[in-house]
Amino acid sequence: MAEEYALDVAGREITLSSPQKVFFSERGETKLDLVRYYLAVAEPLMRVVGGRPTLMQRFPHGAEGSSFFQKRVPDNAPEWLQTTIVSTPNGTTSRALVLADTAHVVWAVNLACLGFHVWPNLHDRQDVADELRLDLDPQPGVEFDGVRSAAAEVRRLLDEVGIVGYPKTTGNRGLHVYVRLEPRWDSYQVRSAAVAVARELERRRRELITSAWWKEERGRRVFVDYNQNAPHKTVFGAWSVRARPGAQVSAPLRWGEIDALHPDELTIASVPQRVAADGDPWEGMNEQPQSLEPLLELHEQDRAAGLKDAPWPPVYPKQPDEPPRVAPSRARKDP
Repeated sequence: MAEEYALDVAGREITLSSPQKVFFSERGETKLDLVRYYLAVAEPLMRVVGGRPTLMQRFPHGAEGSSFFQKRVPDNAPEWLQTTIVSTPNGTTSRALVLADTAHVVWAVNLACLGFHVWPNLHDRQDVADELRLDLDPQPGVEFDGVRSAAAEVRRLLDEVGIVGYPKTTGNRGLHVYVRLEPRWDSYQVRSAAVAVARELERRRRELITSAWWKEERGRRVFVDYNQNAPHKTVFGAWSVRARPGAQVSAPLRWGEIDALHPDELTIASVPQRVAADGDPWEGMNEQPQSLEPLLELHEQDRAAGLKDAPWPPVYPKQPDEPPRVAPSRARKDP
């Protein structure tokens, strides 16, 4: 078994260590297979992650082994590696990897990064979030047909307000819908828009969709996780590979494909073939950045109707007009 394998990627020579190490047990795909996957989808991948900071999650023993998050690029990283300083929700800073080109992707894969947790901003515009990310998270007991139905409601709402959304699988049980935004709003505003979307979808299909932050209130519904848009929050990126035995991909889709495909079918073995045959479903996304104003108007309508802010995750400082951070079952009852 070869201990090293050299590649020329984006004008850089990168040496893979242990290229034949099995990362995914279902079909026996190796580290080298994973690198070849990312090279096969390099063009659509870089359209959505190029120039963005990423959080590295490393799986030194493969997809089924333990993992750890590495917020900081190692001190022995090559000089050509592009990095940037990012903040975490609790205010600490770190030097993060920027996905500047495919050489940066392959360098990270060599460290056993299977996929990429990506910031919603470019490295040189960290004050601006140019992505709205609607996360459809099925709660226990919800099958993928329920997620399909929730996605149809998302599309209907976005169509009504004149916004084009781009769906993708999460690589697991849910779906994400992305909106490329004009570079005009910060993450607080984008989160407010996501809260408004979640609440409006719940009003329309309360038996199917919930905006409830507390798990005990969600039931067997699809949770629209608005806090995926909170400041400094990363989301598992498009074209990234999940740590699952079958090497499933967080794969961009066309809306019409949601009913025809199951996420488990979209793997590092099948996705390159789809791209070669049908192209990139998100190809035009960057060419039509959109306004957040229609969704911010929904947010203002909710506030005018007396709705307060929605709960934030515990790692964030207490926010103005936020409800108590305690699950309803544990809240003290008034005497």
